[in-house]
Amino acid sequence: MTHHRKAGRQLRRTSEQRLALLRNLAISLIEHGAIETTEAKAKELRPFVEKLITKAKRGTLHDRRLAARDVHVRRAADTLFRDVGPAFASRAGGYTRILKVGHRKGDGAEMARIELIGVAAGNGAGGAGAASQAAPREGSAGEGASAGGRKRAKPARTARAAKPAARTAKGGQKA
Repeated sequence: MTHHRKAGRQLRRTSEQRLALLRNLAISLIEHGAIETTEAKAKELRPFVEKLITKAKRGTLHDRRLAARDVHVRRAADTLFRDVGPAFASRAGGYTRILKVGHRKGDGAEMARIELIGVAAGNGAGGAGAASQAAPREGSAGEGASAGGRKRAKPARTARAAKPAARTAKGGQKA
């Protein structure tokens, strides 16, 4: 079997399951501003959400009905059209950012954080707009000017007391 003309990742799911997964991830991203998921899911979610945000920017009744097919939670749909869409009104695409966060402890899957640009992740999408300027990330240009471009010194580690190796020959446990 060939994989010609078949765009997108299967994610080991049927097409119905994949659509349900993307819809639920999109709702969570709209409600919270950022979510952590596997890298493959984040890369599949990005165009799905960006199309929803483009509909929210236009904001017509037809666009709201089209978006309601995928965002079936009323609260999330209202947030999308009331807060997220107008926050990106002057931006021509590129509404999300994917950051790699390492491997998952259980199975070693590559994890990623997908977030809406300009939305405070802790506050949800309610404060869309200039919320990201309030707390710049470490290593950003805002911190370099105030700290003189230097990194903060790490605290010194304390020496731990050495434990005696009192073990018995049988079973490896103390008597």
